[in-house]
Amino acid sequence: MNTYILGIESSCDDTSAAVINETHILSNVTANQDVHKAYGGVVPELASRAHQQNIIPVIENALKYANIHKNQLNAIAFTNGPGLLGSLLVGASFAKAFALGLKLPLIEIDHIQAHILAHFIQPAIGNKEVPEFPFLCLLISGGHTQIVLVKDYFDLEVIGSTIDDAAGEAFDKSAKILGLPYPGGPLIDKYAGQGDPKRFPFPHPSVNGLDFSFSGLKTSILYFLRDNMKENVEFIEQNKFDLCASIQLTIIDILMHKFELAVKKTGITRVAIAGGVSANTGLREALLRKQDLNEWKVFIPDFEYCTDNAAMIAITGYFKYIRNNFSTQKISPYSRVSHT
Repeated sequence: MNTYILGIESSCDDTSAAVINETHILSNVTANQDVHKAYGGVVPELASRAHQQNIIPVIENALKYANIHKNQLNAIAFTNGPGLLGSLLVGASFAKAFALGLKLPLIEIDHIQAHILAHFIQPAIGNKEVPEFPFLCLLISGGHTQIVLVKDYFDLEVIGSTIDDAAGEAFDKSAKILGLPYPGGPLIDKYAGQGDPKRFPFPHPSVNGLDFSFSGLKTSILYFLRDNMKENVEFIEQNKFDLCASIQLTIIDILMHKFELAVKKTGITRVAIAGGVSANTGLREALLRKQDLNEWKVFIPDFEYCTDNAAMIAITGYFKYIRNNFSTQKISPYSRVSHT
């Protein structure tokens, strides 16, 4: 018997809708917002307005590409947080109205949990290998950096977290210091492939346990560039590729060092990455090297499931649906608190 879940994602600046049949993805449609590039970052008010414009056509296309009618849906799942409150309200309001009109169950989804459960999305045809429980997941995005012990779909324990900036924020802030346009993180990844990662060594933070810190790295990069620019105003432009490669290597080394400690501490060698920074090619390559050296079983998400997307909302909604874990119309979005 088919179980169709519509997922809606609107936590930041991407409006996305997806349809899943049990665990098999049928469509995953995303509308991006280019308006923020002129401002060097996401402008919340502009983001919420763009969501209002995009949400209906995105959902229409998701149903169209899935080749199903809205009356065939079994439930509506939507991102309830964390994220930009104005953006979340657009998705939540539409999901509530749509579910009410179709007399369907409503399922609220935690954005962070969904990034992790994206590993369980199956292709439309066939099956791929998914992680067995328990496994460790390095969740890395613009707003979060966590090591999560995943015991079950909804039994997740954060065993390490950043005490200040997230890894994605470190990439983006470093890019801004280098004068790269927004979004800068992917550009650092692109330019790093053409540079020498050992050219400019940057210090690693000293943080106990499995926690991370990236604010000190950002400061050291800022001072390093300031001092060199005093002697040569063309320093950044002349060394752009090497700078990007060196910054990327430092961030990845910090991440992998703590991830290795988590594996040793827990004894769990099934490991995964999730979140927007998991699209970084240097990180993906580093994880695969660790797999060969340490005999880890590594799970890396497809690129389309790394950044914000509705497929991860839909798959999480399916796992909640089969447990009859539904929401009410009184549910309200939250901007910061994560239930993970």
